[in-house]
Amino acid sequence: MTQPTGITRPAGLQTGTHFILGGARSGKTAHALGVCEAAHKARGLTPLYIATAQAHDDEMRHRIAAHKAERGPHWQGIEAPLDLAAAVRAHASAQAILLVDCLTLWVTNLMLAERDVDKAGAELIAALEAAHNDACGPVVVVSNEVGLGIVPDNAMARQFRDLAGRLHQDIAAAAQKVDFIAAGLPLTLKS
Repeated sequence: MTQPTGITRPAGLQTGTHFILGGARSGKTAHALGVCEAAHKARGLTPLYIATAQAHDDEMRHRIAAHKAERGPHWQGIEAPLDLAAAVRAHASAQAILLVDCLTLWVTNLMLAERDVDKAGAELIAALEAAHNDACGPVVVVSNEVGLGIVPDNAMARQFRDLAGRLHQDIAAAAQKVDFIAAGLPLTLKS
């Protein structure tokens, strides 16, 4: 994992949700990994990577393998393409830091499975709040900001943008810290 020079990654939150948004290839995951590695080194928290991606084709299998290679051997991996709230509830603890990557893939999975995205989002927020209230280690949540481009040209893409946008607003409201990443550089929106 390459880190931009001159950027330090503090140990961050003691507990709660750290939401990291940015565009495609903006450095979101590298920033999130840095936050988790800092907590691992400073506080001894076990880093757990909760993946929402599904390998439906060779290109996605390659991307997933590349993401796994970015993490060290001390990382544990959990796959949660649909039941993300259950994965957070099952793995949040005072000894762990969770990294959820990413919400936009999760929204896509839910839409394709014809699940209620708003209900699943509310369940995820409840799981994040429970982890915070139970003094579990931080949960770092990564997502792609999808509202900065043009209005999509088809109904499903517009529905996706709307669902992801509402979910982002709800997660940001519930989170203790929110960063926006551009060109690998974090801009703190909420702390």
